[in-house]
Amino acid sequence: MNLLKETITDQEFLQNLIPQKPPFIMVGKLLQYTDTKIVSGFIVPEDNLFVFENRFMAPGLIENMAQTVALHTGYKYYLAQKPAPTGYIGAIKKATVNALPFVGQELETTVEILHDIMGITLVSATVTCEGIILASSEMKTALAN
Repeated sequence: MNLLKETITDQEFLQNLIPQKPPFIMVGKLLQYTDTKIVSGFIVPEDNLFVFENRFMAPGLIENMAQTVALHTGYKYYLAQKPAPTGYIGAIKKATVNALPFVGQELETTVEILHDIMGITLVSATVTCEGIILASSEMKTALAN
């Protein structure tokens, strides 16, 4: 069940849910949220740190997946009326990049929580654009506090 009534696009609100700050923001919308799944949106800006020759490079796709995980955690803490914690990528495995999106294209990133135990979260993440799977991975993240 989607616990989100409508898409959240307020950049200041979203940035308060994740530890990253401009210019290192790789999420722009919160599209869906449940206890075990989140879907974020991100329109690739021309001035993004990971844009090269008008394409959003693989490290940007990986960071987008990681920030979507952070967005899930941050929104969960927001709903519990607690401050968002800082987290770190502990491991990335099975990372696949099939294609690189262009500036101006909108990414939709889906993260499914596979396990969440004592601040360690294992997720499966997929980035799509216009219905095409661009990248996928499994990530393990850990909360710092």
